[in-house]
Amino acid sequence: MNMAWFKARGPLLNLEQIQRRDRLSSPAPLDDCPLDQQRLVVLDLETSGLDTRRDVVLSIGAVVIDQGAIDLGEQFERTLRRPDQELSESVLIHGIAPSELASGCEPAEALLDFMEFVGDSPILAFHAGFDQRMLARALKTSLGYKLRHPFMDVAEIAPMLCPDNRPSRNGLDDWTRHFRLQVLQRHHASADALVTAEIALILFSRARRQGVNSMKALNLRLANWRKRQQARLM
Repeated sequence: MNMAWFKARGPLLNLEQIQRRDRLSSPAPLDDCPLDQQRLVVLDLETSGLDTRRDVVLSIGAVVIDQGAIDLGEQFERTLRRPDQELSESVLIHGIAPSELASGCEPAEALLDFMEFVGDSPILAFHAGFDQRMLARALKTSLGYKLRHPFMDVAEIAPMLCPDNRPSRNGLDDWTRHFRLQVLQRHHASADALVTAEIALILFSRARRQGVNSMKALNLRLANWRKRQQARLM
């Protein structure tokens, strides 16, 4: 295959990468597929900081919920090559060694691998807005690709479905303790994705008991919940 490099919508990509990008699946709309039959990708990103305009993605971790269970045969983990990344406090928290960043996967390849892993599935994350913005910027910068997949925020779903029985704070650690989940590792992309998926399954069980049986219905319930939350602040 001709591996010549091309300037495509900004980033420098080779022909194979352009072809892979152009074959990526369009996202499926949120529909009436039952929650216990829906394929979902649960994502966690480790980043160099919290500035969505300047910081970069260091690693991507994801697991799959399918047929109402975590599919341990479908997991994703990549450390991106960032040889010039400064050894910041954020990097130290994540435990990503400079040698890992120096030898990691080239960002365009890692992002292509991830989006192929996602396919047309919706994406779940904890505080999903941050992950969505960071991933969207990385995809645009490295691939010239516009992220259109729907994101659902477990940090919103949890308090909505547990209004009278919830921790005083709304962090991932708080909900992990609240549901008495055993966690061997934190601040690691794939480990955080796994615990987020475990929380999501507990919440989906509660959603079904409350008559919410699909991602479409859950998204509609979330939209109405947000309006009520905003009205209370006015």
